[in-house]
Amino acid sequence: MRHELKIDDRTLSYLDFGGAGRPLLALHGGLSEGAHFTALAAALGDEWRVIAPDQRGHGDSDLASEYGREGYVADAAALLEHLAPGGPVPVLGFSLGGINAYHLAAARPDLVSALVNVDAPVETPRQDGPSFWDFLHVLPYTAPAREELVAALGPLGEGVGPFLRPLDDGSGWRLPFHPGATLATLAEGDGPRWDVWLASSCPALLIHGLRSDVLPQELADAMVSRRPGTSYTALDTEHFVPFQDPEGFANAVRTFLAGLA
Repeated sequence: MRHELKIDDRTLSYLDFGGAGRPLLALHGGLSEGAHFTALAAALGDEWRVIAPDQRGHGDSDLASEYGREGYVADAAALLEHLAPGGPVPVLGFSLGGINAYHLAAARPDLVSALVNVDAPVETPRQDGPSFWDFLHVLPYTAPAREELVAALGPLGEGVGPFLRPLDDGSGWRLPFHPGATLATLAEGDGPRWDVWLASSCPALLIHGLRSDVLPQELADAMVSRRPGTSYTALDTEHFVPFQDPEGFANAVRTFLAGLA
């Protein structure tokens, strides 16, 4: 069920998949939204109550005035405080959401009992030549016809297409994320984040796509070995682990959560 939380006159929209199980906060990646955890929520069944916000500038949440890491973390903390789950909860994050999740664990250990990092690195890989994100500079947010947006998305069209929204006035369609928000997030820049990754002490799991171009094997190994209490699961995917192996992803999450006290 979709709900809304007002934060400084801005709407943060979130999905609460319900059930009597323990809460699990799930933070999506860039160019995404909370609804992408629907399959995970179904796979975890009644044991876990998945709560998945649309992070600022994504899904049905409003745009924000800034996209620094502190803002993303403040939104997640405000949501957990609003939900008042009765204690710290496990937090899962993929890509952008994974970075936000381990920042949240470092900044607010009172809110986070365990951490699931899905292919989110502590160092941004160096890219020579054109960036994957360059297309966002010309990607329209709205279009009169749904097909126009699907075509503009290129190889992402098939995956994003089902999540396009009709405009309220019936004049066309919009993306489930705002390209400007993603560009603003990238513009904030991120240097090495080892200090943040190592700042939390809760149990953690790193789920790694073996063919990921975002998280090289050497860096994944170092993240696990340098942070006490961190376990590791590798899946034969590229960076988009939850979508390329949803069953393996859900099994890894379920196994880790089952081992928590």
